Amino acid sequence: MTETARLMRLATYASVGTAASLIVMKLGAWVLTDSISLLSTLIDSILDAVASLVSLLAVRQALTPADREHRFGHGKAELLAALGQAAFITGSAIFLLIGALDLLFDPRPIQNPEIGIVVMLISIGATAVLVLFQRYVIRRTRSVAIRADSLHYLGDLLINAAVIVALLGASRFGWTILDPLFAIGIAAYILKTAWSIASESLHMLMDRELPDDDRARIERIVRAHPEVLDMHDLRTRMAGPQTFIQLHLELNGDLSLWDAHTVSDQVEAELRSAFPGAEVIIHEDPYGIVEDRARFGGA
Repeated sequence: MTETARLMRLATYASVGTAASLIVMKLGAWVLTDSISLLSTLIDSILDAVASLVSLLAVRQALTPADREHRFGHGKAELLAALGQAAFITGSAIFLLIGALDLLFDPRPIQNPEIGIVVMLISIGATAVLVLFQRYVIRRTRSVAIRADSLHYLGDLLINAAVIVALLGASRFGWTILDPLFAIGIAAYILKTAWSIASESLHMLMDRELPDDDRARIERIVRAHPEVLDMHDLRTRMAGPQTFIQLHLELNGDLSLWDAHTVSDQVEAELRSAFPGAEVIIHEDPYGIVEDRARFGGA
């Protein structure tokens, strides 16, 4: 198993385990406090558990090596899973919003707020550790599924802090309206997160180009080789953690086929070093040749 695969799988196991533990604690705290904002965090943790489980299955599928029927691998399994997460999150956020609006016009006192506060503090600690680990994994793997999962838990940090404020406000000052107001704010944040996940996944499913900074970096690497006179038709895309780079090199037309191949291999090695795990396809052209170049693919 590669280091990338090991880290991705470890991150999914950690997120599922964390979400399951938080569900148990928050369920007990909600039963004892009857707080709608705490209920919102319970719903969010259930969403996280489902989303993390989907991510775990998707990552396992995405890491499956390419086969005869899937020559480009299975990386897009991550993106399909992320879209499913976004849809599920949206429906639950709407459900939470309806409940919060009802409580806004018919507020109820919160019972045992101290229990809710303690549970939220424990949740913040556990979630913070998980998010830090996920960020490390994302930097190493560029996994979309884990990035989507991490967005949930990053939102949890804000949500849990907001619930603590709501519980303190209700218990110390009698501001029961804070409970549904914070729940509405949490629902809005969840919807925003769902949109972010869905948007990024759709871009990748539609084979959107890598960011301009990455494309510029590719061009700098290619042009830095002394034998490369020019380049064109740079095309890039991502499928989950897998990066794909295609381009045409323009070389001296007097180079032998062997020498042109050597230059191409050297450029490919530099690109793979800068973009670990990338699949690089390079076509060599004599410098100055006139081709029907792709309108949007040119370097």
